[in-house]
Amino acid sequence: MQRIKKGDTVKVLLGKDNGKTGAVERTLPKEGRIFVSGVNMFKRHIKKTGQNEGGVIDVMKSMNLSNVILVCPNCKKGARVGFKIEGKVKSRICKKCGKEIKSSK
Repeated sequence: MQRIKKGDTVKVLLGKDNGKTGAVERTLPKEGRIFVSGVNMFKRHIKKTGQNEGGVIDVMKSMNLSNVILVCPNCKKGARVGFKIEGKVKSRICKKCGKEIKSSK
């Protein structure tokens, strides 16, 4: 089970977007990278080809998972994620408030 999932709200801890928050759009668990909406945006110059119009577009790049912290939906603070096992069900919990974190997919 992953600590950070698609739809979670995260806060950036390091880099040029330090302090910004955004929703996770995509995760790459094997590489340890995530895509956060509105964060780590870069300009890309595109050449005109066929029907595609050339110009400058904004491209979202992935960032390392260790550079973000989950914002708990219950206490609205940046918190580490823990796991709680009840029977055969494994759920994520906030280490600060101790409440369960529901995935917002």
